[in-house]
Amino acid sequence: MTMNIKKCTLEDSRELQQISVETFNETFKEQNSPEQINAYLERAFDLKQLEKELANCSSQFFFAYFNHEVAGYLKVNTDNAQSEAMGDESLEVERIYVKKKFQKHGLGNHLLNKAMEVAMEYKKKKIWLGVWEENENAIAFYQKKGFAQTGAHSFYMGDEEQVDLIMTKTLI
Repeated sequence: MTMNIKKCTLEDSRELQQISVETFNETFKEQNSPEQINAYLERAFDLKQLEKELANCSSQFFFAYFNHEVAGYLKVNTDNAQSEAMGDESLEVERIYVKKKFQKHGLGNHLLNKAMEVAMEYKKKKIWLGVWEENENAIAFYQKKGFAQTGAHSFYMGDEEQVDLIMTKTLI
């Protein structure tokens, strides 16, 4: 069993789109209407949108490989790419997604460690993320990793407003 992480480039945009749609559907399809899911997928994972994000020097994407297959991915943001104004000392983990069949193999842990590594590289003092208030598994995972709820913000699934808890961890 081998696990490794690779930074994504513009050439990875189609594969990034595929895994984004697949993992988002696996994670949220059961609790949301098809109309709202599809509206979100079309906006967030449109190829041109992903290419724009890949080209932004304040955002980075990483693929996680499990036995040479793309099993998940990470997106981190700094500076003005953050989805909330958290300042220059913060790094946002915007997305950590792992395909269902690869969950429980430590990939989420590896991706979160990669995010912390990037934060340290950029000399950030805090790492933060938004997690859907109903995603209890993710909330428990982040709490176990030392994150604490520091706020909340709106997240739009299509045109339906939902609440994401903002969870923050101070880095030493």
